[in-house]
Amino acid sequence: MARLRQDGPVDVEGPFFHGTKAALLPGDELVPGFGSNFQQGRVMNHVYFTTLVATAAWGAQLAAALADLDDDGRVYVVEPLGPYEDDPNVTDKKFPGNPTRSYRTRSPLRIVAELGDWPRHPPEAVRAMLDGLAALRAEGRDVIED
Repeated sequence: MARLRQDGPVDVEGPFFHGTKAALLPGDELVPGFGSNFQQGRVMNHVYFTTLVATAAWGAQLAAALADLDDDGRVYVVEPLGPYEDDPNVTDKKFPGNPTRSYRTRSPLRIVAELGDWPRHPPEAVRAMLDGLAALRAEGRDVIED
């Protein structure tokens, strides 16, 4: 996997993963400017990714659940095609450092492959996360810094 320079002093080595509800093919590109999986009506300025399959699994499972799909979504191996930075929504804001190994970019992410077998979070954990998101939304605190 390619090794790219982050928008800071640290290099991050892949592989990189993206979790989503979307059905994509190798060679497809994820680009900013599309609707958020997590806030209806919001157009995103960045595309998000991670080096941890478990973090990508959250993205896939939550996106699928919020869209009322009957599956767990999909996790892809991706290649960032431009500069990227730590995701400020979790880095230091919610967790010191970047334990979720989450990043964002305004450049495309190229789909390299779909992971067919990835560890799913248990249904009760997904439900708890969805309940937490609903509580944040009800309090007006479901802010995405994008």
